[in-house]
Amino acid sequence: MASLEVSKEVKFKAGEEACTLDGTVDCRGNPAIRSRSGKWFAGIIILLNQGLATLAFFGVGVNLVLFLTRVLQQNNADAANNVSKWTGTVYIFSLVGAFLSDSYWGRYKTCAIFQVIFVIGLVSLSLSSYIFLVKPEGCGNEDSPCPSHSSLEIGLFYLSIYLVALGNGGYQPNIATLGADQFDEEDPKEGHSKVAFFSYFYLALNLGSLFSNTILSYLEDEGMWALGFWVSAGSAFLALILFLGGTPRYRHFKPSGNPLSRFCQVMVAAMRKFRVEMPPSAEDLYEGDGKECSNNSIRRILHTDGFKFLDRAAFISSKDSDNQEQGFHNQWRLCPITQVEEVKCILRLIPIWLCTIIYSVVFTQMASLFVEQGAAMKTTVSNFRIPPASMSSFDILSVAAFIFLYRRVLDPLVGRIRKTNTKGLTELQRMGIGLIIAIIAMIAAGIVECYRLKYAQKDCTNCEGSSSLSIFWQVPQYAFIGASEVFMYVGQLEFFNAQTPDGLKSFGSALCMTSISLGNYVSSLLVTMVMKISTEDHMPGWIPGNLNKGHLDRFYFLLATLTALDLVVYVACAKWYKCIKMEDRANEYGV
Repeated sequence: MASLEVSKEVKFKAGEEACTLDGTVDCRGNPAIRSRSGKWFAGIIILLNQGLATLAFFGVGVNLVLFLTRVLQQNNADAANNVSKWTGTVYIFSLVGAFLSDSYWGRYKTCAIFQVIFVIGLVSLSLSSYIFLVKPEGCGNEDSPCPSHSSLEIGLFYLSIYLVALGNGGYQPNIATLGADQFDEEDPKEGHSKVAFFSYFYLALNLGSLFSNTILSYLEDEGMWALGFWVSAGSAFLALILFLGGTPRYRHFKPSGNPLSRFCQVMVAAMRKFRVEMPPSAEDLYEGDGKECSNNSIRRILHTDGFKFLDRAAFISSKDSDNQEQGFHNQWRLCPITQVEEVKCILRLIPIWLCTIIYSVVFTQMASLFVEQGAAMKTTVSNFRIPPASMSSFDILSVAAFIFLYRRVLDPLVGRIRKTNTKGLTELQRMGIGLIIAIIAMIAAGIVECYRLKYAQKDCTNCEGSSSLSIFWQVPQYAFIGASEVFMYVGQLEFFNAQTPDGLKSFGSALCMTSISLGNYVSSLLVTMVMKISTEDHMPGWIPGNLNKGHLDRFYFLLATLTALDLVVYVACAKWYKCIKMEDRANEYGV
């Protein structure tokens, strides 16, 4: 902390260029000069990189369920489960990337390494599809499923897609945080840009997937799987080159060391002093000597009430005083209050984070059951066939529209109504609105499925396109999901970035992705449980291979009910939540 204060004093000496105030450094490790680094120049490079990488990722993910059914000959339920598990694994790997970034490598190095892995996985997938899987050439479309494959060929396919999962998962949380690092929040103008960056980041993510969901989706739906995967590999390689080209302009935070050891030190120190009688005031707690604070986080975190047991870790006992007089400090007996507050911050975030998992169950249906539902509807307009996966383009357009409406209309309007100059809706309020819209989306999907069944052929053999109900009736459910994303996922990105300590920013972004991960696993578990229960007494079940004999509508209504229950729990957790309080700054969040 002392070194930070000294650096602030020298930043504005006559004849010197102003440096950032948030402690960022340039690629050489020197204090970052404001005019030569970061801001929107670096931010736009990162946004372009994110768009290209997303195009590459969704070029694989958006039609993966159809690849599994048409090329690898899996049934609908197994394919949906495998897509959910794969997507979940992508986001589990985000924790690996966040840990390495915050602890050892830093965000830039972590992004570069995992992007290389991402490119290798896509090249391997393209080669295996071209040489082994899509044979004979042209198979894998609606009318010509591919023959069976050997265990070695299927193993190579799974190795490739899980390399893609590792590369994209480790890269994603760090690129979002690296982008936010380019704006100094100690500067009012750059601080406003930092808040806007998260909306544009999510917009770039969705615009990048627009090409995948339209052009690539059409190519793959027509059986040109290898070509689609090669386009994804080329896009990922271009994203990597662009990212490396921006190296001289990036601002960096130095990694702060292993957060797990800091967490354990607080728990052990608090348990060692569980019999200590605590003073009524927090003023007697150990503040640290500046050196410790700089190692763990750039800014001091102020003491907050709650989890008072952990305050014992910062209580200076007589033994601690003796150790200090001898020039010895045992970090497993005495921790600075900033380190204690780091642990409190994470514990407070967990209930909010858990409440976002059910929303992710709803979100993941776009990549699985929405596609299967669309494939069983009328997909032709004149002589043109609409790929079911391309309907997610309406989700992307909805995201773009609602980001504009929120930032330009709703947010200023709420601010004027409240007669404040600050932001309108808080992040927690926006996440609650996202849950409400998700409930509406599931109800809409269930109603569409009821009408699809009404106009469907029950005894069809190949049931793709077996209902006379147009696939465009899916537009409302995709649009509602897109609107909910703007409130839920953009709100999550801002919330977790703002509410995590400085040494755990990548971990904050990884929490968002891990929520999606667990949502996919819960979705897979839920599908398995529903099929097990609904297929008793030789019934076809809710989600059979022939959807015309099932009740997918009941599954959608079940998700709407679970999301409504989750909303009730979320509101209670949001009211209980207390925000992080940084030195000289304390933003409040609430419902």
